[in-house]
Amino acid sequence: MVTQLLPLSLAEQESLAYLEVHVKSLASDARGRNHYLGNTLIPSRNYITEQFQVAGYDVLFQEYSYDNITYANIEVELLGNEYPDEIIVIGAHYDSVLYSPGANDNASGVAAVLEIARLLNRQALSRTVRLIAFVNEEPPFFQTEAMGSLVYAKRSAVKKENIVAMFTLETIGYFSDEPGSQTYPPVVSYFYPDSGNFIAFVSNLNSRQLLQESVQIFQEQATIPAEAAALPAFIPGVGWSDQWSFWQYGYPGIMITDTAIYRYPYYHTPQDTPDKIDYERMARVVIGVHKMIEKLLL
Repeated sequence: MVTQLLPLSLAEQESLAYLEVHVKSLASDARGRNHYLGNTLIPSRNYITEQFQVAGYDVLFQEYSYDNITYANIEVELLGNEYPDEIIVIGAHYDSVLYSPGANDNASGVAAVLEIARLLNRQALSRTVRLIAFVNEEPPFFQTEAMGSLVYAKRSAVKKENIVAMFTLETIGYFSDEPGSQTYPPVVSYFYPDSGNFIAFVSNLNSRQLLQESVQIFQEQATIPAEAAALPAFIPGVGWSDQWSFWQYGYPGIMITDTAIYRYPYYHTPQDTPDKIDYERMARVVIGVHKMIEKLLL
């Protein structure tokens, strides 16, 4: 069934233009964004850094070495003026698998982080917000000590930082109104729609309070449907992004996603190109997340 959506707001129209430029810029290399083939991570690192700087931020790099190669998470921070020690992290991984341009996975998520950074920059915030582009989420680094978000979460835990919420934007640009376009892990399918025309909020069981609060705000503010699920982390897909790293240290985290492999037919393929992205619905998601973050910062 086709979802009837309201016309795009002016804010959504403006964000759409930025998001499309970011995705096309980040996903312009058919080799992908990774440490292979001449280290194609470097152009994306430079682009992300430049866009953060254009938005008015000082950029920090968390560099670390693995197998004699230096990698970097890219971070900016807005310090809260009332509860600065309470930290909200908004992140997305900027690498992709070899020979996939990675438009949806995960230039879409990085584009969203860059756009939310632009939207938040001139606002007074009660809590501290960190916007981070993580490196090395994809195999062979996934859920290993060299995964960028795990390196980051470990450092935060060592420093005893009070991260009250972590949101990872993971593969957020593909939607379909076709019946049967949405699949799920076993059992989950009984409770959710079979058309992939919504954005999903997914957490582990320990993060369900944050999940409930966040998706309620999103549903009140956004112009696109959302579904939510707090599930055991062992279910396939639940821990398949950077929120998993924060769970390892007891931090609450949510993945915001179009569900990737359960919907997107071009996942981890050379066909994951910018023309596959539904920029209108992606803009609705990003503006909805921005409004949600605003409410969480009150």
